[in-house]
Amino acid sequence: MPTLTRPVALVRPPAATLADGVVLFAERQEIDLDLARRQWAGYLAALERHGWPTLQVPGDDTLPDSVFIEDSVVMFGDLAVVTRPAAPRGPETVAVEAFVRGLGLPVATITAPATLDGGDVLKIGTRVYVGLTASTNADGVAQLAALVEPHGYTVTAVPVTRAMHLKSAVTALPDGTVIGYPPLVDDPSLFDRFLAVPEEAGAHVVLLGAALLLSSAAPETAALLTGLGYPVEMVDISEFEKLEGCVTCLSVRVR
Repeated sequence: MPTLTRPVALVRPPAATLADGVVLFAERQEIDLDLARRQWAGYLAALERHGWPTLQVPGDDTLPDSVFIEDSVVMFGDLAVVTRPAAPRGPETVAVEAFVRGLGLPVATITAPATLDGGDVLKIGTRVYVGLTASTNADGVAQLAALVEPHGYTVTAVPVTRAMHLKSAVTALPDGTVIGYPPLVDDPSLFDRFLAVPEEAGAHVVLLGAALLLSSAAPETAALLTGLGYPVEMVDISEFEKLEGCVTCLSVRVR
């Protein structure tokens, strides 16, 4: 088991069965697995350029969606909350839980009848928004709140009906401003500050210190964010976007 150093990003390689991943809102498209693997390597390289070395959870070709590791575990400081994805994605958490336990991190788990995907959890400081989706139910929100509110977090449920996950529609900038693509956002007024972005792929940013990691499919959003003073690193993740994935889905950052 590797030694945990901070900061670090947990990742999981694409499965050979990636093309069989769950698609809910998009039309299924052909996946180029070789290209996906090259794009994943480029994504890791971008993380590492910005001071985020990566640790790889072992891959599993029986789990098409397992590359989207964000859905399996959410970090709250030192606490790793292992989620409970709805069927058929439940087995994705097994290796991830073993891996984070092996790193010596404190672990809590979501249990039945709750379901919770990490892609539905948006953290802004100690404020936590959790999407109510096909993947995350009210029991999941309640269990998460019970686990993290004693650590100083406040959990708020957010209805999501236009996207697979909450973070398919919105993420947040370093100053706490929520950014989102309006056609996918049920109610922007639920957030204290909301900034509309012009592209669906622009709704997703990963905070890498001073820089923002953004999909290359969102050049107009990149220009908008650059104009606000943020350095932007762009990566091509087209094959994962075909499966409704985004830049946040492909890693879990441990600070």
